[in-house]
Amino acid sequence: QVQLVESGGGLVQPGGSLRLSCTVSGSIFRLNAMGWYRQAPGKQRELVAMIFDTGPTNYADGVSGRFTASSDTESNTVHLQMNSLKPEDTAVYYCVARKDGSDYWGQGTQVTVSS
Repeated sequence: QVQLVESGGGLVQPGGSLRLSCTVSGSIFRLNAMGWYRQAPGKQRELVAMIFDTGPTNYADGVSGRFTASSDTESNTVHLQMNSLKPEDTAVYYCVARKDGSDYWGQGTQVTVSS
């Protein structure tokens, strides 16, 4: 069984920062990728950042330069440092782990950017 546990969401003012963390446990080793998606009310889930074991990190255009994803493949953890947050970043953020074509999801953590 695979579990992804996220932490670090909350309420922050515009221009502020938050750091999300996610730990993967269970019967998964040597993941192909780890990253983050988000889903705002009334919108489809969208990619935020994805770190691949081959090296590159992909970022959505709207977060590039403000968000930084990092990972520790030995401990199967991934972080998302979010700076200069905007109201439009408000969403439920989901951690994802990818292995051999299958995606495994966390339960999501709410991020609200509001004054």
